[in-house]
Amino acid sequence: MAKNSISAAGSRWTGMVPVDDTALAVTDTGGSGIPVLYLNGQFATQGYWQRVIAELGPDWRHITYDERARGRKSGRSADYSFEAAVRDVDAVLAARGVDRALVVGWSYGAVVGAHWAARNPERALGAVLVDGAAPYDWLDEAMEQRIRKLFRRMGWFMPLLRPTGLTPRMNPAQMAESNIELGRLSRERELGPVLDRIRVPVRYVLASGTSLGSKGDEQEEIRAGLDQVFDRNPGIRLSAKVASNHGAILKKDFRAVADAVREAAAADRTER
Repeated sequence: MAKNSISAAGSRWTGMVPVDDTALAVTDTGGSGIPVLYLNGQFATQGYWQRVIAELGPDWRHITYDERARGRKSGRSADYSFEAAVRDVDAVLAARGVDRALVVGWSYGAVVGAHWAARNPERALGAVLVDGAAPYDWLDEAMEQRIRKLFRRMGWFMPLLRPTGLTPRMNPAQMAESNIELGRLSRERELGPVLDRIRVPVRYVLASGTSLGSKGDEQEEIRAGLDQVFDRNPGIRLSAKVASNHGAILKKDFRAVADAVREAAAADRTER
């Protein structure tokens, strides 16, 4: 049970939701609108969604949370695996008394959202996947080494930012392993079948250009892998390709993300 919980569709609530060996910081705007659950980037926080939430407004019920060891309050855990991240979706929804929701995920959160939607066709109202969940074999041994080196180099200054909530309370090795696991899960043979199994409306919003750690046209090559997904599954469509890069998309193109939420919700009503 969530601490200090209120009625499922009541007024705004902020508190901690216990899960496994930790607790997650959750914010629920309440209300009777369609529940929208926001899934953060790998080391991001729920604050990244504030512009999207403001754009959609009070007619929707917005639920955000910080993953394990992210943000200022979510606790550390012995398990930072992808499967733990998917379990946390169910834990947050259950704690807030929400059975069915539309999930919106950015980057790592897009992969979490895709898996959750594929596994829960009766509970997912739809999914909006923001510059993530693109099947592509981008991880090889050389890339693994690049990832480990990158996080080792970043390790010296990350503790300085932790009081602000801008960096996770994870060590460089844990962050690297999480990123490498994402690469394995993003391979065509892994992620492609997951997307093919989704039976609810999915809308993608894609950025342009680079992301942290990418070089040259790597990120655009990854995004191009979605073309076959769109061809195979007619319920999955591109809502928008925007000019901002991966890191800035929620800040600069929040309107496109909000439009995609509206599209997915409208498609769900039509199909049901």
